[in-house]
Amino acid sequence: MLVVPGQPLLDKNRLLGGCVRLRVPTDLGRLKAETSALPEPLWGTQGGRVGVHRPAQAVFLRGHAPAEGNLPVEDREALALLPACRELIHERIPAPPLRCLLALLPGGAVIAPHADQAPYFGQTIRIHVPITTHPKVWMYCGGSSYHMAEGEVWALNNSTLHAVWNADPERSRLHLICDFLPTPALVQLLLDGERELGTDQREVREHLFADVPPRA
Repeated sequence: MLVVPGQPLLDKNRLLGGCVRLRVPTDLGRLKAETSALPEPLWGTQGGRVGVHRPAQAVFLRGHAPAEGNLPVEDREALALLPACRELIHERIPAPPLRCLLALLPGGAVIAPHADQAPYFGQTIRIHVPITTHPKVWMYCGGSSYHMAEGEVWALNNSTLHAVWNADPERSRLHLICDFLPTPALVQLLLDGERELGTDQREVREHLFADVPPRA
Protein backbone atom coordinates (compact mmCIF):
# COMPACT_ATOMS: atom_id res chain seq x y z
CA MET A 1 0.00 0.00 0.00
CA LEU A 2 1.55 3.27 -1.16
CA VAL A 3 -1.59 5.36 -0.81
CA VAL A 4 -4.68 5.33 1.44
CA PRO A 5 -7.64 5.99 -0.88
CA GLY A 6 -9.65 9.05 0.11
CA GLN A 7 -7.28 10.07 2.92
CA PRO A 8 -5.90 13.63 2.68
CA LEU A 9 -2.24 14.48 3.12
CA LEU A 10 -1.27 15.85 6.53
CA ASP A 11 0.80 18.96 7.20
CA LYS A 12 3.20 17.10 9.46
CA ASN A 13 5.61 20.00 9.78
CA ARG A 14 2.83 22.00 11.43
CA LEU A 15 1.30 19.08 13.33
CA LEU A 16 4.53 17.55 14.63
CA GLY A 17 7.60 19.50 13.61
CA GLY A 18 10.12 16.81 14.56
CA CYS A 19 9.19 14.34 17.31
CA VAL A 20 6.49 14.67 19.99
CA ARG A 21 6.36 12.59 23.18
CA LEU A 22 2.81 11.46 23.88
CA ARG A 23 1.08 10.90 27.19
CA VAL A 24 0.15 7.26 26.57
CA PRO A 25 0.76 4.62 29.28
CA THR A 26 2.55 1.38 28.43
CA ASP A 27 3.36 -1.81 30.32
CA LEU A 28 7.09 -1.98 29.65
CA GLY A 29 7.60 -5.18 31.64
CA ARG A 30 5.08 -7.10 29.54
CA LEU A 31 6.41 -5.61 26.29
CA LYS A 32 9.94 -6.70 27.17
CA ALA A 33 8.94 -10.17 28.34
CA GLU A 34 6.77 -10.92 25.31
CA THR A 35 9.18 -9.63 22.68
CA SER A 36 12.15 -11.42 24.25
CA ALA A 37 10.18 -14.68 24.08
CA LEU A 38 9.45 -14.42 20.34
CA PRO A 39 10.60 -17.57 18.48
CA GLU A 40 14.06 -17.10 17.02
CA PRO A 41 12.99 -18.05 13.45
CA LEU A 42 10.87 -14.86 13.27
CA TRP A 43 14.07 -12.82 13.28
CA GLY A 44 16.98 -12.73 10.87
CA THR A 45 15.46 -10.82 7.94
CA GLN A 46 14.39 -7.27 7.11
CA GLY A 47 10.79 -8.43 6.64
CA GLY A 48 10.83 -7.15 3.06
CA ARG A 49 12.14 -3.69 3.94
CA VAL A 50 14.70 -2.29 1.50
CA GLY A 51 17.01 0.70 1.05
CA VAL A 52 18.11 2.56 4.17
CA HIS A 53 16.18 0.15 6.41
CA ARG A 54 18.36 -2.87 5.56
CA PRO A 55 20.55 -2.59 8.70
CA ALA A 56 17.53 -3.41 10.93
CA GLN A 57 15.86 -6.78 11.33
CA ALA A 58 12.07 -6.61 11.23
CA VAL A 59 9.08 -8.67 12.30
CA PHE A 60 5.83 -7.38 10.83
CA LEU A 61 2.87 -7.49 13.20
CA ARG A 62 0.39 -5.90 10.81
CA GLY A 63 0.65 -5.56 7.04
CA HIS A 64 3.75 -5.92 4.92
CA ALA A 65 6.66 -3.80 3.77
CA PRO A 66 5.76 -1.54 0.81
CA ALA A 67 8.32 -3.33 -1.39
CA GLU A 68 6.28 -6.54 -1.08
CA GLY A 69 3.42 -5.02 -3.07
CA ASN A 70 -0.17 -4.06 -2.44
CA LEU A 71 -0.95 -6.69 0.18
CA PRO A 72 -3.70 -6.57 2.84
CA VAL A 73 -3.03 -4.59 6.02
CA GLU A 74 -4.27 -6.86 8.78
CA ASP A 75 -2.92 -8.58 11.89
CA ARG A 76 -0.09 -11.06 11.23
CA GLU A 77 0.58 -14.30 13.11
CA ALA A 78 3.33 -12.80 15.27
CA LEU A 79 0.95 -10.29 16.86
CA ALA A 80 -0.98 -13.15 18.52
CA LEU A 81 2.19 -13.88 20.53
CA LEU A 82 2.35 -10.30 21.82
CA PRO A 83 -0.83 -9.38 23.72
CA ALA A 84 0.76 -6.28 25.25
CA CYS A 85 1.70 -5.00 21.79
CA ARG A 86 -1.76 -5.85 20.50
CA GLU A 87 -3.37 -3.92 23.38
CA LEU A 88 -1.17 -0.92 22.69
CA ILE A 89 -1.91 -0.99 18.96
CA HIS A 90 -5.64 -1.65 19.12
CA GLU A 91 -6.66 -0.01 22.41
CA ARG A 92 -4.14 2.50 23.77
CA ILE A 93 -3.78 4.58 20.58
CA PRO A 94 -7.21 6.06 19.68
CA ALA A 95 -6.95 5.56 15.93
CA PRO A 96 -7.17 2.77 13.32
CA PRO A 97 -3.79 1.02 12.96
CA LEU A 98 -2.20 0.24 9.61
CA ARG A 99 1.33 -1.20 9.27
CA CYS A 100 3.06 -2.23 12.51
CA LEU A 101 6.41 -3.93 13.05
CA LEU A 102 9.19 -4.61 15.50
CA ALA A 103 12.53 -3.20 14.34
CA LEU A 104 15.79 -4.46 15.86
CA LEU A 105 18.77 -2.22 15.12
CA PRO A 106 22.15 -3.81 15.96
CA GLY A 107 24.87 -2.03 17.87
CA GLY A 108 26.78 0.52 15.81
CA ALA A 109 24.23 0.51 12.99
CA VAL A 110 22.77 3.52 11.20
CA ILE A 111 19.48 4.11 9.41
CA ALA A 112 20.73 6.73 6.96
CA PRO A 113 19.02 10.14 6.59
CA HIS A 114 15.91 9.94 4.43
CA ALA A 115 12.31 11.14 4.16
CA ASP A 116 9.44 8.73 3.48
CA GLN A 117 8.02 9.92 0.18
CA ALA A 118 5.00 7.80 -0.80
CA PRO A 119 1.57 9.38 -0.15
CA TYR A 120 0.83 6.67 2.45
CA PHE A 121 3.45 8.17 4.77
CA GLY A 122 2.02 11.66 4.43
CA GLN A 123 -1.47 10.37 5.21
CA THR A 124 -0.61 8.49 8.42
CA ILE A 125 0.93 9.19 11.84
CA ARG A 126 4.11 7.24 12.65
CA ILE A 127 4.40 6.10 16.27
CA HIS A 128 7.55 4.71 17.92
CA VAL A 129 7.59 2.81 21.22
CA PRO A 130 11.12 1.94 22.43
CA ILE A 131 11.10 -1.46 24.12
CA THR A 132 14.85 -2.01 24.51
CA THR A 133 17.20 0.92 24.11
CA HIS A 134 20.00 2.85 25.84
CA PRO A 135 21.30 6.43 26.09
CA LYS A 136 23.53 6.11 23.02
CA VAL A 137 20.66 5.64 20.57
CA TRP A 138 19.82 8.86 18.75
CA MET A 139 16.78 9.58 16.60
CA TYR A 140 17.51 12.49 14.28
CA CYS A 141 14.43 14.27 12.93
CA GLY A 142 13.78 17.71 11.49
CA GLY A 143 17.24 18.99 12.39
CA SER A 144 17.24 17.86 16.05
CA SER A 145 18.38 14.74 17.89
CA TYR A 146 16.14 12.90 20.33
CA HIS A 147 16.65 10.18 22.91
CA MET A 148 13.53 8.05 23.25
CA ALA A 149 13.47 6.17 26.55
CA GLU A 150 12.10 2.67 27.08
CA GLY A 151 8.33 2.51 27.41
CA GLU A 152 7.71 6.00 26.06
CA VAL A 153 5.40 6.68 23.11
CA TRP A 154 6.59 9.10 20.44
CA ALA A 155 5.12 10.50 17.23
CA LEU A 156 7.73 10.94 14.49
CA ASN A 157 7.51 13.21 11.47
CA ASN A 158 8.69 10.68 8.90
CA SER A 159 7.80 13.04 6.06
CA THR A 160 10.84 15.16 6.92
CA LEU A 161 14.51 14.15 6.98
CA HIS A 162 15.09 11.59 9.73
CA ALA A 163 17.69 8.99 10.69
CA VAL A 164 18.86 6.74 13.54
CA TRP A 165 22.31 6.10 14.98
CA ASN A 166 22.91 3.32 17.50
CA ALA A 167 26.21 4.64 18.77
CA ASP A 168 26.96 1.70 21.10
CA PRO A 169 28.72 -1.08 19.17
CA GLU A 170 27.56 -3.77 21.61
CA ARG A 171 23.91 -3.03 22.46
CA SER A 172 20.92 -3.34 20.13
CA ARG A 173 17.76 -1.25 20.02
CA LEU A 174 14.21 -2.62 19.67
CA HIS A 175 11.28 -0.36 18.73
CA LEU A 176 7.63 -1.05 18.06
CA ILE A 177 6.80 1.09 15.01
CA CYS A 178 3.21 1.65 13.87
CA ASP A 179 1.32 3.85 11.44
CA PHE A 180 -2.15 5.13 12.34
CA LEU A 181 -4.85 6.94 10.44
CA PRO A 182 -5.44 10.33 12.06
CA THR A 183 -8.56 10.77 14.18
CA PRO A 184 -9.63 13.78 16.29
CA ALA A 185 -8.58 11.87 19.43
CA LEU A 186 -5.12 11.09 18.05
CA VAL A 187 -4.64 14.65 16.83
CA GLN A 188 -5.54 15.88 20.32
CA LEU A 189 -2.91 13.53 21.78
CA LEU A 190 -0.38 15.10 19.45
CA LEU A 191 -1.42 18.63 20.40
CA ASP A 192 -1.19 17.74 24.11
CA GLY A 193 2.19 16.03 23.72
CA GLU A 194 5.60 17.24 24.88
CA ARG A 195 7.47 19.22 22.23
CA GLU A 196 10.85 20.90 21.85
CA LEU A 197 12.59 17.89 23.42
CA GLY A 198 15.20 17.59 20.68
CA THR A 199 18.73 18.94 21.00
CA ASP A 200 21.49 19.88 18.60
CA GLN A 201 24.04 17.07 18.88
CA ARG A 202 27.05 17.89 16.72
CA GLU A 203 28.49 14.39 16.99
CA VAL A 204 25.22 12.89 15.76
CA ARG A 205 24.99 15.26 12.79
CA GLU A 206 28.58 14.70 11.79
CA HIS A 207 28.24 10.92 11.98
CA LEU A 208 24.96 10.71 10.06
CA PHE A 209 25.99 13.13 7.32
CA ALA A 210 29.66 12.16 7.03
CA ASP A 211 29.16 10.68 3.56
CA VAL A 212 26.84 13.40 2.26
CA PRO A 213 28.67 15.70 -0.20
CA PRO A 214 28.50 19.42 0.63
CA ARG A 215 26.13 21.57 -1.40
CA ALA A 216 27.68 23.81 -4.04
